[in-house]
Amino acid sequence: MALERLQKIIAAAGLTSRRKAEELIAQGRVAVNGQTVTELGSKADLAQDHIKVDGKLLREAERHVYLLLNKPKGYVTTVSDPEGRPTVMDLVKNVGRAFTPSVAWIIPARDCCC
Repeated sequence: MALERLQKIIAAAGLTSRRKAEELIAQGRVAVNGQTVTELGSKADLAQDHIKVDGKLLREAERHVYLLLNKPKGYVTTVSDPEGRPTVMDLVKNVGRAFTPSVAWIIPARDCCC
């Protein structure tokens, strides 16, 4: 990864907004490689630097995976089915590691046969 502004790294990790991250930096609550950083605009590389906020090591946020699925006839839209019918999860179980959707999008279409 390339050098990025600390507030952007902190916000991308999901800790807080960029503006709040700027406040954390100004308050001296952010350290890079053991050195407290208070100067806004300071840069770091999350892949190489150890960035801590309030003493806790910052980790890179997981990347999102978005899927658009044309659900075939006979599959039910659920994670598991007590009746043993095939589910949409059977179709996507090998996508990414530990794929567990927290939000599903279903796009209805008039031309579907299900």
